[in-house]
Amino acid sequence: MARVYENWERLVRTVLRSEQRGHERIPSGIAGAVPDSLQRSTDINAILNAADEIQSEDPNVARILCEQAYTMAQNLDPKSDGRGVLQFKTGLMSVIKQKLAKKDGGQIDRNRDIELLWDFYNRYKRRHRVDDIQREEQKWRETGTFSAHIGELEGRSSETERVFATLRALIEVMEILNKDAAPGGVGRLIMEELRRIKMSNAPVSAAYNIVPLDAPSLTTAIGHFPEVRGAISAIRYTEHFPRLPADFESSGQRDFDMFDLLEYVFGFQKDNIRNQREHVILTLANTQSRLGIPFEADPKLDDRAVREVFLKVLDNYIKWCRYLRIRLVWNSLEAINKDRKLFLVSLYLCIWGEAANARFLPECICYIFHHMARELDAILDHGEVTHAASCTSEDGSVSFLVQIISPIYETVKAEAERNNNGKAAHSEWRNYDDFNEYFWTPACFELSWPMKRDSPFLLKPKLKKGKRTGKSSFVEHRTFLHLYRSFHRLWIFLIVMFQALAIIAFNDGKLNMNTFKTLLSIGPTFAIMNFLESALDVLLMFGAYTTARGMAISRLVIRFLWCGLSSVFVLYVYLKLMEERNKNTADSLYFRIYVLVLGVYAGVRLLFALLLKFPLCHRLSEMSDHPFFQFFKWIYEERYFVGRGLVEKTTDYMSYVFYWLVIFACKFPFAYFLQIKPLVQPTKTIMNLPRLQYSWHDLISKSNNNVLTIVSLWAPVVAIYIMDIHIWYTILSAIYGAVMGARARLGEIRSIEMVHKRFKSFPEAFVRNLVSPNVKRMPFDGQTSETSHNNNKTYAAIFSPFWNEIIKSLREEDYISNREMDLLSMPSNTGSLKLVQWPLFLLSSKILLAIDLALDCKDTQADLWNRICKDEYMAYAVQECYSSIEKILHSLVDGEGRLWVERVFREINNSISEGSLVITLSLKKLPIVLSRFTALTGLLTRNPTPELAKGAAKAVYDFYDVVTHELLSPDLREQLDTWHILLRARNEGRLFSKIEWPKDLDIKEQVKRLHLLLTVKDSAANIPKNLEARRRLQFFTNSLFMDMPQAKPVCEMMPFCVFTPYYSETVLYSNSELRVENEDGISVLFYLQKIFPDEWENFLERIGKGDSDAELQENSTSALELRFWASYRGQTLARTVRGMMYYRRALMLQSCLERRSVDDDFSSPASFTAQGFELSREARAQADIKFTYVVSCQIYGQQKQRKAPEAADIALLLHRNEALRVAFIHVEDCSGPDGTVTREYYSKLVKADAHGKDQEIFSIKLPGDPKIGEGKPENQNHAVIFTRGDAVQTIDMNQDNYLEEAMKMRNLLEEFRANHGLRAPTILGVREHVFTGSVSSLAWFMSNQETSFVTLGQRVLANPLKVRMHYGHPDVFDRIFHVTRGGISKASRVINISEDIYAGFNSTLRQGNITHHEYIQVGKGRDVGLNQIALFEGKVAGGNGEQALSRDVYRLGQLFDFFRMLSFYFTTVGYYVCTMMTVLTVYVFLYGRAYLAFSGLDEGISDQADLMGNTSLESVLNAQFLVQIGVFTAVPMIVGFILEAGLLQAVFSFITMQLQLCSVFFTFSLGTRTHYFGRTILHGGAKYRATGRGFVVRHIKFAENYRLYSRSHFVKALEVALLLSVYLAYGYTDGGNVSFVLVTLSSWFLVISWLFAPYIFNPSGFEWQKTVEDFDDWTSWLMYKGGVGVKGDNSWESWWDEEQMHIQTLRGRILETILSLRFIMFQYGIVYKLHLTGKNTSIAIYGFSWVVLVGIVLIFKIFTLSPKTSTNFQLVLRFMQGVTAIGLIVALCMVVLFTDLSVADLFASILAFIPTGWLILCLAITWKKVVKSLGLWDSVKEFARMYDAGMGILIFAPIAIMSWFPFVSTFQSRLLFNQAFSRGLEISLILAGNKANIEASSF
Repeated sequence: MARVYENWERLVRTVLRSEQRGHERIPSGIAGAVPDSLQRSTDINAILNAADEIQSEDPNVARILCEQAYTMAQNLDPKSDGRGVLQFKTGLMSVIKQKLAKKDGGQIDRNRDIELLWDFYNRYKRRHRVDDIQREEQKWRETGTFSAHIGELEGRSSETERVFATLRALIEVMEILNKDAAPGGVGRLIMEELRRIKMSNAPVSAAYNIVPLDAPSLTTAIGHFPEVRGAISAIRYTEHFPRLPADFESSGQRDFDMFDLLEYVFGFQKDNIRNQREHVILTLANTQSRLGIPFEADPKLDDRAVREVFLKVLDNYIKWCRYLRIRLVWNSLEAINKDRKLFLVSLYLCIWGEAANARFLPECICYIFHHMARELDAILDHGEVTHAASCTSEDGSVSFLVQIISPIYETVKAEAERNNNGKAAHSEWRNYDDFNEYFWTPACFELSWPMKRDSPFLLKPKLKKGKRTGKSSFVEHRTFLHLYRSFHRLWIFLIVMFQALAIIAFNDGKLNMNTFKTLLSIGPTFAIMNFLESALDVLLMFGAYTTARGMAISRLVIRFLWCGLSSVFVLYVYLKLMEERNKNTADSLYFRIYVLVLGVYAGVRLLFALLLKFPLCHRLSEMSDHPFFQFFKWIYEERYFVGRGLVEKTTDYMSYVFYWLVIFACKFPFAYFLQIKPLVQPTKTIMNLPRLQYSWHDLISKSNNNVLTIVSLWAPVVAIYIMDIHIWYTILSAIYGAVMGARARLGEIRSIEMVHKRFKSFPEAFVRNLVSPNVKRMPFDGQTSETSHNNNKTYAAIFSPFWNEIIKSLREEDYISNREMDLLSMPSNTGSLKLVQWPLFLLSSKILLAIDLALDCKDTQADLWNRICKDEYMAYAVQECYSSIEKILHSLVDGEGRLWVERVFREINNSISEGSLVITLSLKKLPIVLSRFTALTGLLTRNPTPELAKGAAKAVYDFYDVVTHELLSPDLREQLDTWHILLRARNEGRLFSKIEWPKDLDIKEQVKRLHLLLTVKDSAANIPKNLEARRRLQFFTNSLFMDMPQAKPVCEMMPFCVFTPYYSETVLYSNSELRVENEDGISVLFYLQKIFPDEWENFLERIGKGDSDAELQENSTSALELRFWASYRGQTLARTVRGMMYYRRALMLQSCLERRSVDDDFSSPASFTAQGFELSREARAQADIKFTYVVSCQIYGQQKQRKAPEAADIALLLHRNEALRVAFIHVEDCSGPDGTVTREYYSKLVKADAHGKDQEIFSIKLPGDPKIGEGKPENQNHAVIFTRGDAVQTIDMNQDNYLEEAMKMRNLLEEFRANHGLRAPTILGVREHVFTGSVSSLAWFMSNQETSFVTLGQRVLANPLKVRMHYGHPDVFDRIFHVTRGGISKASRVINISEDIYAGFNSTLRQGNITHHEYIQVGKGRDVGLNQIALFEGKVAGGNGEQALSRDVYRLGQLFDFFRMLSFYFTTVGYYVCTMMTVLTVYVFLYGRAYLAFSGLDEGISDQADLMGNTSLESVLNAQFLVQIGVFTAVPMIVGFILEAGLLQAVFSFITMQLQLCSVFFTFSLGTRTHYFGRTILHGGAKYRATGRGFVVRHIKFAENYRLYSRSHFVKALEVALLLSVYLAYGYTDGGNVSFVLVTLSSWFLVISWLFAPYIFNPSGFEWQKTVEDFDDWTSWLMYKGGVGVKGDNSWESWWDEEQMHIQTLRGRILETILSLRFIMFQYGIVYKLHLTGKNTSIAIYGFSWVVLVGIVLIFKIFTLSPKTSTNFQLVLRFMQGVTAIGLIVALCMVVLFTDLSVADLFASILAFIPTGWLILCLAITWKKVVKSLGLWDSVKEFARMYDAGMGILIFAPIAIMSWFPFVSTFQSRLLFNQAFSRGLEISLILAGNKANIEASSF
């Protein structure tokens, strides 16, 4: 039987190990597997944890706890309906049975369980000294010496947590069991113990987040801070408040407070109350700490702190009331006391905390608060508390969630379901903005209170057609017209300027009266374009007329009528004027009327522009209440709740106005002289040419002055004219950004050599900027040289602990080795040595070099010292070495030996002062002297033993002997030899016979340092070697000299939170993921070892293991460290968490030094030490009150339920980071009374408990599934209630942070209080460093492009342009500002797909201010493979397409002043419009040339005159080509390189990028952005595209690339190639084919880039074996028929169906049809160019070509027909196919022989019919339903398959040919991985694969 039990336990252990594999968590039985449904209302998990904890001590008590846990589970869910409950109960019962079996069959008396439990409880308390610990803490607290005894509690913190967690479980079980026990005996003792615990506030409370409010805690010191105690006291319940019911109980052992009243009155959830209670307390405490910490015994909050919090939290509510002109809840601030203010703040935050998805409706929350505050006000005026009527249901239950939030949620959800998963039109359903804007009008009060369920606002729409509530004030119709409507002022300006320049050019540049009259035509143009904008306003509002405000509709109608009438009037008057243009001006009535009207209109427009947009006048316009003025102001600019007051300071306004005036000064002369003027004469001549001979049947231009010819000439010029303003913007932004960066002192330290040279100045700069006034208590100006020297020593003492922590962090991250850490570390400078001690890497080998100088010295002492001082660090080394030797010798010897030391050094000092050192000492003997002393220090660095003591004494004597008899001059030597005191001691053998071994830490540190100083011989000029370590140190030290706000003490700094959304990305690489090999035998671990060889060596050195896999796997610790090492080099959540937790580490270090400064004397540098700061409870508590980190792991609950490895890894991160919090959405299935199963959703927050397991802190029920809109913002929204502080930094899960940068966070947060314009900042932009650009060329391109945007680009956006928005990632938000205004992102489906930038839009519209700061940086990962980059750019481009339709962009475009609007346009959607125009220019130019070639006009015009406008076209094509290849994208990049890396490095980088084909990459990216942006606006389809964040060096198959790029690049490239071929075949150029190639160079480059970039940048793309495999894979995919459930990755048919999904609407089909008709031009043109047709231009010829095409299609159908019928029919069909094939060949031969049809005509016909076939395909796909109804769909599908096969062959053939040549693959590898080659890495090993290496090594 024992054998059976042994085998069973072995099996259990094996299973547990397999379940726990991948993370290091100790398996602990059934604990930790408790279902969430059982955890919500019980402490079963805690009880089972306690059972595990005491199992070894008392198994019987552990059995009692397990049985009680089972009973609680059974009572809570007797039918086991909850998810996982049955399995849990079964497992728990099995554990109990095993425990019973181990009792050897003895009978168990459960009546004695209570006695056993009580006995164990007392034993446990005594063993762990619980009562003693409590008494000590109480004594320290009462005597005020708690802080002094912090150190005694630090070491036992985690143990104390576990002890009290066990005690809590024991007490709970005793309390339950005691209910059934006899009242006497043990029962009475237990009752007394429970009463004692309650009265003594013993720390046995439930879980807490940051502040233990339910009971005091021994494991945190937060509760002892006076500001926290003051905040708790401020919300405490007083006798002035109405009485709470007698049966109302508070949670825990705390006193009643305001939140208890709110819970009772409004039915808020308990955990929401707990969450917001802590939230309010922390907010009040932090506000108070900034105003001053209260030091009285009973601390009280300052009224100023309460007022500040009150105004901050309720600021949006106050503005809302003023906008709607309704009365606030309070009469005035002075009329309400501090308690009422706290009640209102608490009520608002409780509403917000439980509002769920309604948090996206900030004004809805204001509406709810407005009414609930009135209810609260009435209740507070009564003597007893009652329930609020609005939250009370018919059955008497009180629930804010059910009565208030759920109805809103249900309506929002019903509307969201109408969007058909993002496929329905935006106009068909109400999004979050529509619901929120309902509360922007006084009509919202028709909703009443309690809310009427039958109101239009809460009307739930039907899924199909039916009654529904319309949109609010804006409808997002899918059309390009939004671009004109939103930015109509820009388009009017550009067109009017183009018109004016063209008029001047056509008048030969003469500005006479005739020209002036023609220029006046801009008046009608302006008026008509304004009318078009007003017409669009009317048209695009359809869908909102039924619900929009009456005033808004009236404004639309008035503007429409006014603009229409004014445009008609102006046009009429101008036409009359033109009829009289030959009359004298003075006699022209219409001229005077026209000029007068135009002048008045322009004056009025200018006046309103000044009043509303110019800063100095804006306040005047706000003050004016005159109805006439208000009416015109209302007409001129619509008034919204948001968007008011979008003006900037006058100086800022003038800055960006001047910026744009410079751009205009460059653009318009360029446009006039190089684009417009050269085309004037050709245009005039073409218009006046006689009738030209057309080579086709012309339908338009014959009698219309060759209008199409002129259009084809001017169209590309106009296209470039529209977009080239962005080119000038790019150039100027690069120049201006570089100047601003230089002014900010960026790039001053750009190499490790500069770090060495300027290290001396770092301590002072560090203290000046990064150290708070609490630490530096001394004047810094006007000191004497001696005082200045002392200050330098103090600076170094303050700087050294911070610097050493930075170096330590670099070592922990394995960027440096142990030796490098020793050399980089800085001495504490707190010893008695007066000199500043610098790190050894600055001083290494300096002593040896100084000795060489001394040996060569033939001059005076002054000359020698001057030579040494040329290297200041050599001088420091000499001085330190001399002083250290003196101090060490003085400490080692006493008596006569000390007299000798003092005499020698006195003599040397005298000779130095007299300048006679070279006479006093024999410098040639210095090497011998130092060798003797080095031997001594070598002994002293070891642990003392008697033998070493003797050896050290002998070494001292040898040193004495060498100094006395060889170093010193003969005179001094004789004096010392005859010194009788020394002589007697030497003769008696007492001299240096015994030494005092160093015990003082200061002396030990000096001995070790001096030994290194004397023995390190190699130069440290290249330390650190790691490039990343160098970059970080360079940036950090450079930032010390940049302007930044002064750091506040940690206790006074602004508190902040870091917030990271996470879904299911990689948390931590598992062992299997690291070792699994791909098809080439490459594992992730192998890849990382080759890419980061130095970091791998440093890692092995750190863990003390060899480079063998077996050795690393021999224990779990090494395996876990390996997983973390690999994960820290990828884009993983573990890397992000480690980086963000550096904030806490930095704050603990800073707080530790500041805490010590309270009692220490700062005149002594000995106080600056940071040893043990991470164990300091006070420092940890101070850091926790200022910093929190919340990771919103949306599906963590589901991952735990299915035991996903991500869940285990997240739990591991929680265990390793005590301050980390994880929020997630918990889903629970609940059975209703009728048996139906419903789902309940909870928002939960967990942390790691004392046992390393998840401990639930808060669980707040949600009204339903929170994912109504976009996933990421919904994920952020559910968890934002758990954030704390005044600021929140948004961090993605692929980011990183660094300790040295975390030290500057205090400075950054002070920017919120700095002067940055009219308004305080609401978002602080932060610089990013892209850490993924170090290997492949693509990663480098992407890294450089991104870096230039997040540095130079955003620098200019923030200042002077004032249009920087939020681009995600490391920006720091004013948290209170944003959470009270809708959150940190928007979440409506599809329209808010780029959710991050809407936070910037929202902040700007709500009078926020967004800045950018570059003295701090955060790491960021980017996509590194071409497919990843393409998907990312597709996502961003699609998001911008949706932005163009959004109300936010419309309002910003309308409400910004003209120049700020320009900046906003060209840096958001305008960038993508200009990108698209770049591509369209190629199309416009080539289609224009194709028209001229087909019609024969190009040759006809050139024959009569050389009038093709070559100058204009060359300038157009040159500009287009430069944009296309990314030159203007690279300009900011190169300028950034010059600024931060130097000119030579910039030139080298630019040349390297060009050699690595960056132009091909940028051209390819151009196509990606154009495709997705255009398709999104035309058809929609924008969606989140998962790019994957792994290490991309694998080969991408041909079929995968084809699927991804076929429609976005390949089809378009082949179309351009077809146009070029047509131009080459039929076009006319003076210089022949060479001229043709030069003119079309950019187009050919575009074709090649779009077709072959995916294969050029594909690793092993030209390796023959992979090419063969790719072809097989592609053909299999192409021919696979597919079917139901088959994905597009496996079947061409499935993929083809997926590619058509974007065409959903009738409007989309019509637009697609119109765009497809362009392909008809090819057949129409080519058919008239055949030899067969001659010069016949009859339309019948074109008709006959369609007959031929139909015949070809029928023949194709015959050859592809394969019916599933009888065998006989198959034979007949094959016979028909053979006869048809023979007949077709014979017919072709006869036609060629007996007619004028040539072989060239056959190829021309193919060229003609291919585009027509594609046209037919496009139309068939567009009108799919019609084609299917005709039964032709299968034929269309086969036709499409043939086209894809043909395109694939065209692309594949060159790849196959190139693969024949082995050198091409080698060249490609060098091109792709040049960065790695430059670092000497073995990329060939990676590409060849590990298997090849193993095989090679086996021979």
